[in-house]
This record gives sequence, C-alpha cells and structure tokens, in this order.
Amino acid sequence: VEGHFCLSPLSFLQRTSTVSGAPDDEPFSTYFEEKVPIPEDVTQMFSFRKLWAFTGPGFLMSIAYLDPGNIESDLQSGAKAGFKLLWVLLGATIIGLLLQRLAARLGVVTGMHLAEVCNRQYPTVPRIILWLMVELAIIGSDMQEVIGCAIAFNLLSVGRIPLWGGVLITIIDTFVFLFLDKYGLRKLEAFFGFLITIMAVSFGYEYVVVRPDQGELLKGMFLPYCEGCGPAQMEQAVGIVGAVIMPHNIYLHSALVKSRSIDRGNKKEVKEANKYYFIESTIALFISFLINVFVVAVFAEAFYEKTNIEVNAMCNASGSPHTDLFPLDNSRLQVDIYKGGVVLGCFFGPVALYIWAIGILAAGQSSTMTGTYSGQFVMEGFLNLRWSRFARVLLTRSIAIFPTLLVAIFQDVQHLTGMNDFLNVLQSMQLPFALIPILTFTSLTSIMNDFANGLVWKIGGGLVILVVCAINMHFVVVYVTSLSSVALYVLAGLLCIAYLCFVGYLAWHCLIALGVSCLDVSCLASRVSNNRPSVFIEEQPEYDT
Repeated sequence: VEGHFCLSPLSFLQRTSTVSGAPDDEPFSTYFEEKVPIPEDVTQMFSFRKLWAFTGPGFLMSIAYLDPGNIESDLQSGAKAGFKLLWVLLGATIIGLLLQRLAARLGVVTGMHLAEVCNRQYPTVPRIILWLMVELAIIGSDMQEVIGCAIAFNLLSVGRIPLWGGVLITIIDTFVFLFLDKYGLRKLEAFFGFLITIMAVSFGYEYVVVRPDQGELLKGMFLPYCEGCGPAQMEQAVGIVGAVIMPHNIYLHSALVKSRSIDRGNKKEVKEANKYYFIESTIALFISFLINVFVVAVFAEAFYEKTNIEVNAMCNASGSPHTDLFPLDNSRLQVDIYKGGVVLGCFFGPVALYIWAIGILAAGQSSTMTGTYSGQFVMEGFLNLRWSRFARVLLTRSIAIFPTLLVAIFQDVQHLTGMNDFLNVLQSMQLPFALIPILTFTSLTSIMNDFANGLVWKIGGGLVILVVCAINMHFVVVYVTSLSSVALYVLAGLLCIAYLCFVGYLAWHCLIALGVSCLDVSCLASRVSNNRPSVFIEEQPEYDT
C-alpha cells in the first residue's frame, strides 16, 4: 500500500494501522516533554477540575485570531464600514470554531497532528508541495506578527526605536519566551493567558474611553445586512474572513491537544477529551471575539466617515508630531496599525496611544510565539525531523525574520504596514491546504474510528470549506486586478493554473473520503479486474481494551 494513494477506507486502514493503536505507538515528538494529567472524576457529567486540566491549547490557538493582521482588519472594518460588518466577524469566528473542532478531534483520536497524518497519507511529491504551501502561510503570518511588534516598539519609544531595531528585539525575546516551557507546560500556557489579558485590558480601555453606541453595535452584530455599502466595504468583509481563518492554526491546534495525557484506547476518555476541548475552544474564541469587537467598535464610533483634514486639524490641535501623516484633503481616513495608534492619541490623548501600542505588542509577541510553534510542528510532521529544539526554533525563526528584517531596513513604517493586504492574500491562497486535508482525514473511519464525521458534518464541512475558499479567492482576485500590470497578470494566470490543479487533486481525494466512491479510479479498476462489485466495504477497527 505504501506509495499508492488510494483513498478507499480499506487502504487507509492498511496505511494507518498504527494511528488507531495504543498510546505507545505515538510517533516521536521533540516538543511535548511532559503531558498534563487529567484528574479522575467518574461521578459527574461535567467537572470544572477536568475542564481546567484541558484548558490551555484552545487559548494558544485563539491567539491567531488576535494577531496584528486581525487587529488591522478590525480597525479598517470600523473606519470603513462602522458597525455594519460585525456580523461578518461573528460568522467568521463561528466557522473558525467549527474548523478548530475538527483539528482538535484529529489530534485527540489519532495521537498525531495534521502534518504527521499528511506525511503518512500523501505521496512524496504532493506532500512536499503541501509542506511548501503551509510554510508560505506561516511565513506570511509571521511577518505580520513581527511587523506588529516592531510598530509597537516604535510607538512606545516615540520613534526612537527604528523598525529594524524592533524586529531584532522581537527575535531575541521570542527565543527567550519560547524556552519558558522548560519550566513547565502549564506555566507557558499561563504566560499566554497573561498576554491575552493584556490585550483585553488594553483594547477594553479604548472601548470604555470611546463609549460606542451599544444599540448600533448589537444591530451590526446580529443583522446580516450592510446598508449603503459599496465595493470598499465588500472587499473589507472578504478581508475579515481571510484574516480570521488562518491555515497554520489548523495544524497548530491539532498538535497542541496532544499535550494532555489521554488513553486513546479508551473510547470514553477520547469522547470526554473531545467534549472538554470543544468547550475550552468555545470559551477561548468567545474572548478573542470580544477583543476584536472592542477594536472594531472603537474605530467605528470615533473614526467612521472621518476625513483626513478633520484628523489633521485634531492632531495639530493636540500637538502631535505625526500631523503630516494626514494630508489636507477631504478624502476618507485610511488607517492601519501605526496610524490607528496615532489618531487615538490625537483624539483621546497620549495615554490612549501608549495603551494601544501595549495591546499591539502583546498581540504581536504572543502570535509570533505560536507562529513559531506552528512552524516547528509542520516541519517536524512533514519532514520527520529529529533536530534539537534550538535548531528547529532557529530555522523556523530565520525563515520569517530575515525577509521581514530586510523590508524593515529599506522601508518606512507606512510602507511596512501596507504589506498587510499582500500578506492576507498570501495566507488566503493557502487556506485549502489546511481545510481540505482536515476534512478528508476526519471523515475516514479507518483513521477516526467511531469519531469520524457524520453525514451532517461531511456535507456542512464541505460547504463551509467551499464558501470560505471561494470568499478568499475573491479577495485574491480583487488584489491581483488592482496591480494594473500585464506582466503580473500573465504570471498570476500561470500560477493560478498550477495552484488550481493541486487544489483539485486534494479536493478529489477529499470527495472520495466523503463517500463519492465513483471518483476512486484506481480502486474501481482493481475491483473490475477482480470481478468484484463496485461497493466499498469499510472495516471498523476496534479500540484496544
């Protein structure tokens, strides 16, 4: 079976006989040197002690929903559309939760994360292409996070720390923070919880100071309509989806759930772990959603439909040294992470600017750390690495840091923040390379046993992935057409053909896993040659007792 990719359930069972095995069969991992024990409590349907034991991975995962790219998308949404796109943010977060549920279930049931499963199931060439695409997504996300940290240091130092200096500081402190898990996994998770708390307090402070209209906020959140919206608002809505649902986060979450001590041979324990992880993920994403709402509401209330000349006058009156950022014209205010802090300082005082910068620093620092973990898991899974922790951190950091450092040296802060759209497009294009595999593998009983996706999840998951990918591809098309270059059009066309062929390859196998057996040409040919009926017979592997 090795080297032959036939997605019939029987062949998957043959390829993954160790996936459903006992805990001793788990593949090598250089990350989890300890596993958090789960307390015994057989008398209760729900235990807060058990929920606390499972709490951690979901909050680390939720940091990707709070990275500087998301924060910039939030503030632009508020400044361009007011409260009108909050329902898009809510819908994207719910979709993200459902996708994270699939990632967590894969890790809990199989004892392997998504990169490891891909490494075992896909042939060599598709596996390498898949790895490269996921690495591109991680690099794009990491650049946004490092840029966010550098901008935060620049704002906090009143411009004394240049952008390249902020990038270098981020390199050093990321290495320091990443080795916190040497002192215990729970301490590391507590530190991430502390950074999320800083974000909540910082952006919550801005929310209290600005005092948004609560009626308009609730209307925008629960009324799926955008009155008076034009192309700019529609593009922003697409951008929200692209910023919230990130491909590398699926790989990350499927690995983080391996940090708890679960007997995978015990069906009850596996079911219980899935339940508590889903509850924890729901709480974590609810908190991240509130923080995102704080940012959208602040810029919707204070800066929606503001013009450059109005902001220029306010900054001039407040004595801000950044007045020249806003030209004397009546065009709509265009903001990013850097300008967002400046205008908050102009309208609400220097304290608002510094607290904003602290929140951005916490967002950038926490997300760049989890991004590094994602890179480690992906490289370990796809390449089956046996490197030391330091070597893997050094490599994954260097891949993203060096291009970011070069950009920071040769570009000013305004051009640096303008890269956000390009990086969002880059990550949007990589979404199918996480969403399609996770739906494929969680739909196979040969891998997931009794925890494979049911019919509702197969259909619903397929539709969600189709919609998300279509929305993000629209975002890509809008960005490419705005480049106004024939040479770039031709290059984009050639890349799109290759891209769509590979996405089609993954989708073909996904459809087979979802039950469209007529697409499995190799297996059908085998049945015809053996005069067997074209019907799949799934073998149900039993749990170890």
